[in-house]
Amino acid sequence: MLLCGVLVAAAPVVSAEDGADDAPGFELGGAVRFNYGWLDYGPSSGPELELLRVDARGNAGPAFFSLQYRWYDGFDAVHHAYAGWKLEDGSEGATSDIRAGIQQVPFGLLPTASHSFWFGSGYYLGIEDDYDLGVVWQRQSGAHQWHAGVFSGDEYGTGANYDRYSFDVATTEDLPYRERERGIVRYEHSSEANGWETTWGASAFAGRIENRLDGGKHDHTGAAIHGQWVRGPLTLQAQWARYRYDNPESRIAMSAFMFPFEIASQADVPTFNVAWDVQRTGWFDSITCYNNASATLPVRSDPGLRDSIQNVTGCSFGKGPMLTYVDWIAGKNMWFAGGPGIGVRDPANDGWHSRLNVNIGFYF
Repeated sequence: MLLCGVLVAAAPVVSAEDGADDAPGFELGGAVRFNYGWLDYGPSSGPELELLRVDARGNAGPAFFSLQYRWYDGFDAVHHAYAGWKLEDGSEGATSDIRAGIQQVPFGLLPTASHSFWFGSGYYLGIEDDYDLGVVWQRQSGAHQWHAGVFSGDEYGTGANYDRYSFDVATTEDLPYRERERGIVRYEHSSEANGWETTWGASAFAGRIENRLDGGKHDHTGAAIHGQWVRGPLTLQAQWARYRYDNPESRIAMSAFMFPFEIASQADVPTFNVAWDVQRTGWFDSITCYNNASATLPVRSDPGLRDSIQNVTGCSFGKGPMLTYVDWIAGKNMWFAGGPGIGVRDPANDGWHSRLNVNIGFYF
């Protein structure tokens, strides 16, 4: 069902080497999630099983690996699958490694530019929590973090497979494109002053997409500036991202969770998030409440394009292995919130839509 297909967890993936020493190790894990959704623009569903997943990770000396596979209602897909090697670094306290395989594209706020189960607009545009096939080098040294990577294309190497977790360019009859190679760089700086922990940075990528009918190549570029400010229980996030597909059409198709849809081929994507960690949680181990606001602003002049807005207000509740999200999602002209696509116009469906979503997950 569509509702099951579009729901994804905002819990970050833990890398195999995080917290591990050089002693050999191997871990198995997984998750099961259940979902209920009430929609003001269509039939509601649930509660129902939304996800099963299996995780494996391990390390031996400087080598490590991590993989995750997921089963949804109607399809299954790889989330990530990569191997890596810790690199020797002469600087005291510095760490670096190189990873190859299907892995998160290091762009914008990491691990995600959102706090909710629903993510932000960037996720559906392929610029947040995107996983592709490539090689990435990363280094952490004091207040500085660098990423540099090269990707050969999307995780399956084809835009015709719509059964995937993260959103990539789709090959459709009207817009027969697919992602090809691209390079990406990212820098982030952290500091602390006057009680605020501040992180700011910038990301950029350049690559190409391919027309599957005539073999023509078109530029695919993107950039973002991003920051996060934390003081006690308060977290603020801000990001301004832009992407440009230089295909002749004013739209391009994307797909994930079995369905293709169209987005504006060029747009700016502002995001502003606020979150508060509740200090007195009672029965729960943790409670975080948040508001995640984002928009997609097309830059091409075309009567078939229009701004899209998404706002998610909710809370997450943690208790042992259980993590529950309760979200109210409101969208205007927004895919997965009753809209026709993202940044595209449908005069017959031009207003606000909303849905209440409850997701209960058990992570092992």
